Amino acid sequence: TENNKKVYRIGKGSDAHSATTEHDLTEKQITPLGGFPHYGIVREDYIMLKGAVGGPKKRVITLRKSLTPRTSRVALEQIKLKFIDTSSKFGHGRFQTSEEKAKFMGTLKKKA
Repeated sequence: TENNKKVYRIGKGSDAHSATTEHDLTEKQITPLGGFPHYGIVREDYIMLKGAVGGPKKRVITLRKSLTPRTSRVALEQIKLKFIDTSSKFGHGRFQTSEEKAKFMGTLKKKA
């Protein structure tokens, strides 16, 4: 049992702007290039938590409101995400979108 997880973001997986923030206006989805390892593409609603959640990738978790109000300074601070990394999680991913990768790599195959 874990308690007091901090919620960073709740969103829709189908939204094309789900990884866009105030500082990073790039249109990109929350799913990284190539999908999450051992999970795939996020198509449903998602919740982004701080830290880790124990168990397998697709485990169902139950969240509930805390019984006692949190009063610490860390708990009460406003969360402002500046950047969400959507580079590939396989190998050394460095591109945030497939358009960025195509622009850098250029044409890889000659069309017959």
